[in-house]
Amino acid sequence: MVFKVSKVSTTPIDGQKPGTSGLRKKVKVFIQPHYLQNFVQSTFNALTPEKVRGATLVVSGDGRYFSKDAIQIIIKMSAANGVRRVWVGQNGLLSTPAVSAVIRERVGVDGSKANGAFILTASHNPGGPHEDFGIKYNMENGGPAPEAITDKIFENTKTITEYLIAEDLPNIDISTIGVANFLGPEGQFDVEVFDSAGDYVKLMKSIFDFELIRKLLSSSKFTFWTLLILWIKLYYSWLKSAHRIFVEELGAQESSLLNCVPKEDFGGGHPDPNLTYAKELVARMGLGKSDSAVDLPEFGAAADGDADRNMILGKRFFVTPSDSVAIIAANAVDAIPYFSSGLKGVARSMPTSAALDVVAKNLNLKFFEVPTGWKFFGNLMDAGLCSICGEESFGTGKNLQNILMRQALTIYENLNGDKLVTVEDIVRQHWAIYGRHYYTRYDYENVDAGAAKDLMACLVKLQSSLDEINSIVKGARSDVSNVVNADEFEYKDPVDGSVSKHQGIRFFFEDGSRLVFRLSGTGSEGATIRLYIEQYEKDSSKTGRDSQGALAPLVEVALKLSKMLEFTGRSAPTVIT
Repeated sequence: MVFKVSKVSTTPIDGQKPGTSGLRKKVKVFIQPHYLQNFVQSTFNALTPEKVRGATLVVSGDGRYFSKDAIQIIIKMSAANGVRRVWVGQNGLLSTPAVSAVIRERVGVDGSKANGAFILTASHNPGGPHEDFGIKYNMENGGPAPEAITDKIFENTKTITEYLIAEDLPNIDISTIGVANFLGPEGQFDVEVFDSAGDYVKLMKSIFDFELIRKLLSSSKFTFWTLLILWIKLYYSWLKSAHRIFVEELGAQESSLLNCVPKEDFGGGHPDPNLTYAKELVARMGLGKSDSAVDLPEFGAAADGDADRNMILGKRFFVTPSDSVAIIAANAVDAIPYFSSGLKGVARSMPTSAALDVVAKNLNLKFFEVPTGWKFFGNLMDAGLCSICGEESFGTGKNLQNILMRQALTIYENLNGDKLVTVEDIVRQHWAIYGRHYYTRYDYENVDAGAAKDLMACLVKLQSSLDEINSIVKGARSDVSNVVNADEFEYKDPVDGSVSKHQGIRFFFEDGSRLVFRLSGTGSEGATIRLYIEQYEKDSSKTGRDSQGALAPLVEVALKLSKMLEFTGRSAPTVIT
């Protein structure tokens, strides 16, 4: 059929500024007339017509509520704006890492390559009719749009007067693999629904030694193995890839995977992999308040809505994301085939603990500290400056499989006779070599936005006087060392020279401890204040303490410095990680 292009009049809608990773709002906001359409057209306009016409775009996401409707709208707007073809993962499902893999690796039957992608996800935020929806744009390098583009998108949302849409284009059956062909004013337009797991699995097989892991799974020595991967708590968009990798490729039992029934509201759960929201997994791993289980699994992992965050647990043992990325970097060359020729460099987000810094210094690796947000890592990777990166918010370069396979290979290589080297053994061995960074994060979610801004402004003002800061510190805890420096983190990108300001408020202590305060850009309403507390311990005889106990004095100081109760009315955080 030949479709027509309609120009629909519209007016700007307030508040369409992309956050740390795209635009996230409640579903009730997104379903307002013109809301999604305004943002999509503003994105096309920011990319410029020259880059949009003839392009190949990927459109998929984590399958949360409103995704199917949004996909149809974006397909019709893509056709109207001159896009040549749209690729959609079957059922509209692609994890964020899988989208990146498709952009970088997939080649169409006609030799086409993707130029970018609309990813429909609110990541770790809840899904459902009364919860959150989100949209973000990834560039031709597979990474998030840089601030130069997201700033243009936001500016366009404030001046938009019309959007283009092919309203008579029929809805696409995204449940069936195949190609639909259409003709429009600018010629051919195709929509291809493709296997949403194939390209990602292919990439994973190029990174890890699947044959080695398959042998490990089938070995009679590994009677614990089904337990080792038994409690992998999964969410919507990664289900197909997980099944393909673990069951079809590696021969694991289907019972090894938990929560594998796709639901638009994530079964009413909160798809954020942390100790608070992954309660079922935490309890099964023996970390709950009541530990009555006898046969506990050796390994557990949880992923968020779009599978770009992950949490690792051992039997009665929690691995902080900061430790995860440091352990991966310390062992990558020997344990992961993809990195056998060496690492180009490593990077972490500013709030992430300095565990990775210590590894980088010991291994003489290039090291980068960047603001929170994967777009900053993308620049470094594309420039050949960084191989492994991670965030304290449970995000790690190469995604969840990186850690799962990494752990599998480490366990395989560190066997001592018939003794299984556990997740806890691996982490403690790392601490013995590099020291331990005691670390915790307090999240205060859905705080009044005005109160949150006032709190941050008060902290910035306080930083002008170290004497006043240390007076407060000693008034709260005399056993905490003095603050020797305080600043507001600012980053100049070594690749494109762009400057990102106001990225977090930092307090550095004489003994190497650190406090960080920042406002999260991933919420859909209100504000989220994140408080990060860190203390380094090199003495191996002191690395086995309970983290919350070790950090209690610093926590007390942080709450006093920030006047958290006074500004927010909160006597306790929503989440402690």
